[in-house]
Amino acid sequence: MLFPTTIAGSLPKPEWLAEPNILWAPWKSKGEELARAKRDATVLALKLQEDSGVDIVTEGEQARQHFVHGFLERIEGIDFAHKVEMGIRKDRYKAMVPQVVAPLALKGRVHADEARVARMHTKNKLKFTMPGPMTIIDTIADRYYGDRVKMAFAFADLLNQEAKALQADGVDVIQFDEPAFNVYMDEVRDWGIKALEKAAEGLTCTTAVHICYGYGIKANTDWKQTLG
Repeated sequence: MLFPTTIAGSLPKPEWLAEPNILWAPWKSKGEELARAKRDATVLALKLQEDSGVDIVTEGEQARQHFVHGFLERIEGIDFAHKVEMGIRKDRYKAMVPQVVAPLALKGRVHADEARVARMHTKNKLKFTMPGPMTIIDTIADRYYGDRVKMAFAFADLLNQEAKALQADGVDVIQFDEPAFNVYMDEVRDWGIKALEKAAEGLTCTTAVHICYGYGIKANTDWKQTLG
């Protein structure tokens, strides 16, 4: 196969899972009903890609409200109860974000359920996406580390732990999403790539990085119109 096909990672969620076309859309169910709905949406996302001839499929990020916060929800040391407004991507737009208030540590597995459901329901190669360290620290407020680089490497270590576990789950490709790389060019050179390499350290599966200019929300499209 000369050019295996894949998608960036995420797909729209069914309207019975979450409201379409809304960033951080609330879930439409709770508890075990929500867990079943997420599994069903994951299987549908896989089937859609297979029917479209996609070679390397993803779970479509169906179990995550947001591509960054879906990872953060399973980390100790983060306060989601007291979100603060913060400029994202050098103030391209504002968002309400959680805060780092203590040392970071995984509560356990982050994406085990989604990965195992996906692996069980497809024979295609499977790709799994996670946010990169620089993008994470640009999407969360810091009340503990007091140093962007130190916090980024703390997240890189957690990403590495989960990435190795995903590899053990049978994931063939692990992709780190780093939209912040198109913003902080000097920091990418100084420490961003090193943090990304730390996140991928020791992996034997295929690894990838995805860099884009964000969702098609109004704040992003308004900003893009200023580029000329």
